[in-house]
This record gives sequence, C-alpha cells and structure tokens, in this order.
Amino acid sequence: MGTIKKGILGGFSGKVGTVVGSSWKGISYMRSLPIKVRNPRTELQLEQRSKFALTLNYLQPLTDLLRTGWKLYAHRQSPFNSATSYTLAKAIKGSYPNYTIEASKVLISRGKLAPASHGTAIATGGAIQFAWDDNSEMSNAKSTDKALLAVVNSVRSDAVFVIAGSARSETTQSVNLPADWLGEDVEAYLGFISQDGREVANSVYLGTVTVA
Repeated sequence: MGTIKKGILGGFSGKVGTVVGSSWKGISYMRSLPIKVRNPRTELQLEQRSKFALTLNYLQPLTDLLRTGWKLYAHRQSPFNSATSYTLAKAIKGSYPNYTIEASKVLISRGKLAPASHGTAIATGGAIQFAWDDNSEMSNAKSTDKALLAVVNSVRSDAVFVIAGSARSETTQSVNLPADWLGEDVEAYLGFISQDGREVANSVYLGTVTVA
C-alpha cells in the first residue's frame, strides 16, 4: 500500500497497483514494476536457440576459412556472423526440435568471381581428391585464381580446409583427412579466390563423400 505525504497532489511512497512511489533528495518520483515473465523460454525462443546451436556446430570449425570466404559480405558484422546469418536463413530444414543443416545450401565463400565448373570430390587413400574444369575464360575467372577447399564432418563438429590452394588452371588438389574419419560421411565444398584476394566466388557443394 502507498502512503501520500503531502495531500492528494503530493508524492507518495510504497506500491499502488503496478506503480512504485519513492523520493530521492526531496524529489518524488514513480516507476513501474517490472513485468514478470512466467515462462521466458517460449517456443519461438527455443526454436531459435536450437537453430543457432546447430549452425554454430557446423560453421565454427570453418571459422578461419569463413574470414576469407565471406570477407566481402562483412558489412557491420564479422565474416563469420555474415555466414551464420545466411546459414540460419537459407540452410536449416525440418521442424523443432528436429532441425538439420541442408549441406547443399551452405556457402563457405560468397562473391561475384566466377564459380568452379564441373567440380567433383572423390575419397581415396584417406584423402578427398578435388577436381574441376579450367574455366579461366569464363566471365571474370582467371587461371591464377586459388581454390578454397573444405571438408566438413558435422557429426564430429570438425572440418579440414585449405585457403588459397591450387590454381584454377591446375584443376585438382588432394586434401588429407584424419585417420579416424575412415568410413565416415563428410561434406565437400569448393570455392575460389583471386590471386590478389580482392574477389571471391560463391562456393559449390560437391556432395556427401564417405571417407575411404
């Protein structure tokens, strides 16, 4: 209950409904009570947290690569955060609580450089053999563009990647994988970055590969 100190037009102290009255150095003031949220873990919040955790699990092992692959889209946020926002918006499928990453829609790099042409990824001898066509004459592609290669093991929340690997004109590169990945499924990606680092291509998803 509140107490009026100086008549009906004066200040008051204590609580009246959702308002608290008090004074400080002779100045009367009022403030509203904070709204109590009975269940702050709403279904929408739980859905967003689940999507965010799934996205981080997939992208965090690629952090250093994403700094290069997404640097042209880091407007008022980091390249990693840009990649995270894109993945949340474009690459999550399913319904709560059974969300999954749609690997084919993830981009490890993003830009306007000509992408890889006819890329493939084949498991052999504990490594992934990447191959692509030399499309140096396509649009703004150059023979000196360097490959951005990534192999993601989402079950382990781990990845192996190469920044600025073989030139576009070399058409191939092998990426060695940890020995204990043998028999496990991984996702393969191929992008390109110009030799001067100023242009980046949208990465191409090369599919799921079983490590052999």
